[in-house]
Order: sequence, then C-alpha cells, then structure tokens
Amino acid sequence: MDTKQLWKNCLVEIEEGMSKANFSTWFKNTSIIKEELGIIYVGVPNEFVRDWLKNKYHKLITKTVADAYESMRAVEYLITKIETNKQELPKLNEAFVNVNKELPLRDLYIDKEDNLNPRYKFDSFIVGSFNELAYSAAQHIVEKPGINYNPFFVYGGTGLGKTHLLQAIGNAIKEKYADKKVHYITLEKFATDLVNSFQAGNNKANAFKEKYRKYDLLIIDDIQFIGKMETTQEQLFHTFNTYHENNKQIIFSSDKHPNYIPELADRLKSRFAQGMIVDISEPAYESRLAILKVKLQEQNIDLEPEILEYVASTIEGNIRELEGSLNTIICQYRLKNRPLSLAEVKTLMKNNIKPKKNVSIKDVVKVVSDHYNLDEASIYEKTRRKEIVRARQVVMYLLREDFNVSYPLIGQKLGGKDHTTVIHSYLKIKNDLKNDPQLLQEIETIRTMFK
Repeated sequence: MDTKQLWKNCLVEIEEGMSKANFSTWFKNTSIIKEELGIIYVGVPNEFVRDWLKNKYHKLITKTVADAYESMRAVEYLITKIETNKQELPKLNEAFVNVNKELPLRDLYIDKEDNLNPRYKFDSFIVGSFNELAYSAAQHIVEKPGINYNPFFVYGGTGLGKTHLLQAIGNAIKEKYADKKVHYITLEKFATDLVNSFQAGNNKANAFKEKYRKYDLLIIDDIQFIGKMETTQEQLFHTFNTYHENNKQIIFSSDKHPNYIPELADRLKSRFAQGMIVDISEPAYESRLAILKVKLQEQNIDLEPEILEYVASTIEGNIRELEGSLNTIICQYRLKNRPLSLAEVKTLMKNNIKPKKNVSIKDVVKVVSDHYNLDEASIYEKTRRKEIVRARQVVMYLLREDFNVSYPLIGQKLGGKDHTTVIHSYLKIKNDLKNDPQLLQEIETIRTMFK
C-alpha cells in the first residue's frame, strides 16, 4: 500500500470541508507513518495537533480513510519530529492568527473586544420546556454574576440555542454592569492562543495567562473538545481557579455532559460540578411552532397556520434546521411575491431537507461485528464468550441510543432475548462509557460508519 498517496487522497477530501486556515493549522506536516493489521498511524508534529485531531477531527479522518482504504480498522496518532526551517515559522503563525480570527458567529456586528453578537439577547431567546431551566439559571447569573451558579455548564446537541443563551448572558451583564469586562471565545481559540504563546516563549506564555484572567465573565464555547488535551486542561484548570477564587463568573457549553467527555481530568469534572450543570434538549412541537411564529414576526411575513403547523411537525431536529427550512420558504415567498400554498411548501421541504439515512438492525449488527472482527452470525447466538457478549451489548446500546429501537424489538431480532436483558445491556454500556475511554472511542469509530 502506498501510504503517501493514500494520505494525499484523504487530505484532498478533508480540505474540502473546512477553511484554508484550519486545514493549514491542523493538517500541515501530517502524514501516514505506517499501517499495521488494519491500524493506520498518522504522524503529527506535536501534542497540540495530536490532541486537536483526536478530539475535533477524528470522526472525519476515520471516515475519510475508511472510504479510501477498506481494510482500515482504526486510526491512531503518533508524534513525529519534523525539521522545520525557521523561515517557515511566520507562515505557521499566520495560519494560527487566521484561525484565531474565526469565530462561529461571523457577523458584521460582533464586538471585536468581547466577541459578543449584540443581536443575541434574552428578548429574542425562545423559552420552552426544553430550555426553561437553563434560561432561569441564566437570569439568576445576571442578577449576581460570580455568586449564583458559578461555574455554569450548559450542554446539548448542535443547533439548540446554547451559544445564543451564553451570549445573551454576556450582553445582559455588559448592559447592567458597565465596569465588568466580558469575553466570549471558543475552545479552539483558547487552544490556538495557547499554542502561539508556547511557540513565542515565556513572555508570551505569561501574556496568555494575564489575558485570560483579566475578565469578570469568561464564556468558553464547545468545551467538549478538551478531553484529551492535557496541557490545555491544565491551563484551563488554573484559569478556572483564578475566576472562582475571585468570585468572577465562568461559563461553559458542550454537546455532552462533562462525565461523557473522553479523558477529561477528574479535577475539572469536580470543578464543573461545583456550580450548575444543565441540559438543553430538542424542542417539542409546541416550542417549534412558537419559534417559527417569532421568526416570522422578525421578518414581518405572514404564513397560513397550516403551513407553520406542517413545518413544526415535519422538522423534529434542532432549531437551526427549523430556521433553515423557514428561510427557504421565506425566500420563495419573496421571489414569487405572494403567499405560498401548503402543496408548494411540501414540495420545497421535499427538495431541500436531506432525508434521514435508514439503518436496519442487520446493518448495525454487520458494522459492529466487522469492527470487532467477529462473524456476523455469532451476535445472534446464545454464547457467553466475552468478546461476543460485549459486541452484542454494543449493538443493543446503539440500536436504542442512536436509532430509538424499542427494547422488545431489539430482543426479538437478536436471538429472542427478553427485553430486560436488552435494558441491562444498554445500561451496562452507558455506565461503562463514563469510565472507559477506549470503549468510547470504539463506539465513536463505529458511529462514523453510519454517517
């Protein structure tokens, strides 16, 4: 196998899905070092790149390599020393600077000092049963920042309004307390600033510490990627302590509960638990309908109630998907300069919404058995062999957790097992994931095969 050509082909695919600055920062000076028994070893220049690839881009890398090399079983990362010409360093630093400028809210109105978008306020935040606890806690934080719920940790899936809520807190505190300094960043910004500081020497490292400890409110978004980044965790730990000891507010967001962030240090887990950890779930039908109505008011457009009801009942995912569908309808409304019929809206939805991939129970069994190098038929057999029992439990967990298959149906399809056996297997894997990073990585690798 030509590993050089394999990686070159993979990089072409990877580069298409991200900005040039991100690609240059995290994939420059990487290569496939070797392949052993289906394991692809990717060489990286330092621990920062290794940790970031493992946390942020591992799914993308695994899927891309698997598509190009059918015998791949897993991807691992090795730090390799690369001789770098000093004249090349400014280019690398320039790439980091470009990445540092990139925040998830690329809006002309973002305040360059605190990175807050002034449009993200409590007035435009839709409150429902799916987020009312998080909203209530946010209001209390504004009343007494640094005292009420410090730290504040919000978690939930993509596109559910976490960033809006966090920035609304920042904007409210700015308005209420003119003397307080507020700063919003993503974890990627925090990490790349840390890389820059270490590259530039001790003076820059001290400047990094001073910069991130001078605020009265620090908001860090997408903290879930910090799991395996030991040096970044250490810096965050000390930053956290400085804020907490001085009654300064610190807020985090993540797509998962801190207990499920792989290889997150126990001392950080305990720090997060000192304040309040709250989740934002997917909005129910009533909340989705309310969101659509508010968005229409903002656009000063009227749509028939049956159209709103159809959209609210059809889009069951996150708020971002809901708004995207509504924007498509509004665009057509303005182009035609007339109200749309329900039939026209259904056609629009059909053409613009990506259908969910149908995955059968047999598909899940095949993917899991292939991953563990087991015969597919063994998953259905009555056996106590440890490796088969474990693989079967993983199948049951994925069917329930990711595809919402009922316990009785899972048991019926997997050799006539009782539903209580399925429940036990599901809970066993769910609990093991909290303390077994290897199992977590295995399941995340398997999940990439369904995307």
